[in-house]
Amino acid sequence: MPDDLEDYRDEAYFDRRRRKRLVFDSNLLRESALLLRARKPMVLGPQHTVTESIRAMQGENRGCVLVTADGTPGTAVRGIFTERDVLFRVVDRGRNPAVLALAEVMTGDPECLQEDQSVAAVLNKMSVGGFRHIPIVDSAGRPLFVASVRDVVQFLVEAFPREILNQPAELVTKSQRQREGA
Repeated sequence: MPDDLEDYRDEAYFDRRRRKRLVFDSNLLRESALLLRARKPMVLGPQHTVTESIRAMQGENRGCVLVTADGTPGTAVRGIFTERDVLFRVVDRGRNPAVLALAEVMTGDPECLQEDQSVAAVLNKMSVGGFRHIPIVDSAGRPLFVASVRDVVQFLVEAFPREILNQPAELVTKSQRQREGA
């Protein structure tokens, strides 16, 4: 270690020891996105109000609803409305959610993935696009489910339960013991 760095001997940044890295099996990432499926998608029509959407999301503990032309999963996805949209397109702009139609504030023509895509494709969309929810659709664009960050985390926890769940007791925080709102 150079002399001018001698004072930083205990800093982790300057630690030259190699840590053992776990090998992440790339086959896991090639698995079908269908393995992330948790629940049927929540689907509403563009005429539904933001209030109706918020109540539906709260009732089902979801972070988004998909929007189709007729409000059923039998037609192609036309939009997505997320909790971020509530904050940035409704609350932040002082709009009345009771009379505001989803068509006015949804993200139209959202990026979706086909059902034959991989977990890696889902992670790529989330990382590159900055999305927390990715609609998974069939060949006609009809919604099958929404892959959420929570679904990906759960998938990884199930793949590596020993490494993830067996942590020292001091790592368990209050937030892990008691979940707040939303």
